[in-house]
Amino acid sequence: MRRLNQILNIAIGASLGLFAGNALFLYFDWRAHPELYAMNSAPWYAGLVVYGLFAAVVVLASLVAKLIIRPKLK
Repeated sequence: MRRLNQILNIAIGASLGLFAGNALFLYFDWRAHPELYAMNSAPWYAGLVVYGLFAAVVVLASLVAKLIIRPKLK
């Protein structure tokens, strides 16, 4: 069970790290090339919604799994 707990911790950290990295890259790319994003009808951060939802689903699923295995760890 401890191994599963570690894997869930890694999944949470990785999904949040991927979201943060993508958000930083997109922000700095927007700052460097605002004219490319001005051509789109959606705002520059609209693509982050998909990554945010994915990260939220992974974190919620991992937290639910951690709550289920918590009594078995003790």
